[in-house]
Amino acid sequence: MPSRRSLLPRARTAAAAFRRPLPGTVAAAALCLAVAGCAPATSVEKADVPKWRATALPSSPAGVVVQDSGKILNRDRIVQEAARVPAGSYTLTAVCDGTGKAFFAVSLDGKAVTEAGAACNGRPETTKINLPAAGRVEISTSSVDAPLLYAYQLAPAQ
Repeated sequence: MPSRRSLLPRARTAAAAFRRPLPGTVAAAALCLAVAGCAPATSVEKADVPKWRATALPSSPAGVVVQDSGKILNRDRIVQEAARVPAGSYTLTAVCDGTGKAFFAVSLDGKAVTEAGAACNGRPETTKINLPAAGRVEISTSSVDAPLLYAYQLAPAQ
């Protein structure tokens, strides 16, 4: 009389069949994960800077000395200046959106005063700045994490 295979080896064989992934299924799953992980957020290149600034840095305090907003698409510095800024205490409010961090270097008549940074999470960050004398103020904006959006304003401290 021929013997039947025991129940245990048949169960192992059936389980092994279910464990073998189908090549097409694995490839489809990998493709879905890759596409979902690489889907870009809103493109910085196509962003509407004035509309973004209106929500990211909505208020402009009285007496703003210098302000700017825009896109950093590469690692080049963007410089704005204001002539004849009185000595005193100021607040630099900066915000950026994208990835990484934006840097703001403040100088008075060509001499470095301070540097500030803002994490690109869409939240404004402030830095207190003391200008010891009146003169020409330059604010240089840069980032190694381009592309990103930035906005800042330098106003008298309150």
